[in-house]
Amino acid sequence: MHDSRIDVAETVYRFAYGIDQRDWVGYRTIFVPPPAEIAFDYSSYNGRPSSAMDVDAWVGAITPLFTGLDATQHTMSNPLVEIDGAEARCRVYMQAAHFLWRDDLETMTGSNEPEFTIGGYYDDHLVRGDDDTWQIDAVQLTVWWRRGNEAIMKLATTPSRAATDNRANGAPR
Repeated sequence: MHDSRIDVAETVYRFAYGIDQRDWVGYRTIFVPPPAEIAFDYSSYNGRPSSAMDVDAWVGAITPLFTGLDATQHTMSNPLVEIDGAEARCRVYMQAAHFLWRDDLETMTGSNEPEFTIGGYYDDHLVRGDDDTWQIDAVQLTVWWRRGNEAIMKLATTPSRAATDNRANGAPR
């Protein structure tokens, strides 16, 4: 017997996988397609109010950050899935580690720590698409803790000669 809760959890896991692999084509497929908008609430992370945008605008907004980082690893666990007809909710614990190796890291951020990690949970809302797959139409992140050099997140969107040199000389990617 097939358990749809597994399909919902796998869709949510692909959120992390798409970002970490920089697989923007695959990443797009987990969301409702345009013109539908996705509600994003990252207020516990960045203090900004929630917003809604289509998947293309979302991917366009996050690509500079994640392509500017040298590596990321988003892990998700303990999915709690509730399905009600063509709608589902999924809560997963998460940890997101972000890495930036740059020669000028201490000068630019005041720390030589190349890592920034957050932990907490995601609450996602999904709808069953026309092709019977689950698609995310709302994401809410609740951050419980932060560790490391948060300044690397802004710095990752600022190109530098040091970053280019570091990657060319074999810094981890």
